[in-house]
Amino acid sequence: MATSKPGERKLQILQTLAEMLERPKGERITTAALAGKLEVSEAALYRHFASKAQMFEGLIEFIESTIFGLINRIELDQDNGLLQTQAIALMLLNFAERNPGMTRVLIGDALVNEDERLQARMNQLVERIELSLRSTLRTAATQGQTKESDSASRANLITSFVIGRWHRFAKSGFKQSPSEGAQAQVTLLLS
Repeated sequence: MATSKPGERKLQILQTLAEMLERPKGERITTAALAGKLEVSEAALYRHFASKAQMFEGLIEFIESTIFGLINRIELDQDNGLLQTQAIALMLLNFAERNPGMTRVLIGDALVNEDERLQARMNQLVERIELSLRSTLRTAATQGQTKESDSASRANLITSFVIGRWHRFAKSGFKQSPSEGAQAQVTLLLS
């Protein structure tokens, strides 16, 4: 393999890990299998990451920065609180659809036999998503579109809807689109 610039190999490892997570059967990924797929030694993996948990942390960082970057953009581009909420819910479903391997990280499947702090970090990410939805729903309440007292319950309901769609997508072997019919359903949840 040709020598790569610093950081390129690290990114290649994470991309390959994400690709391996896209297999519908969801077998446990070992560093030996990952190294084999990359055609490098396991030692080469450990020159870039101290542990497999650190590799999963890299994927989680990608998920966090992408999702919250998109949430921030939605909030900046859209003033209407209900439309912000709808756009965030649909973006979360589209993110999963475009990144099946990451969906297995989002729902915790890929983290089952890994360090428990990884699952705790994913739980925090979901809590932050719910807080973002609560914030957009509070904006909708100030705009007279909903009741302030409904914000927390609706944010939880929408978060649960999104997580359910992620699970269904992963459990169907990535065949059941998480975004199919979602626009109408999110609209119903917000009415």
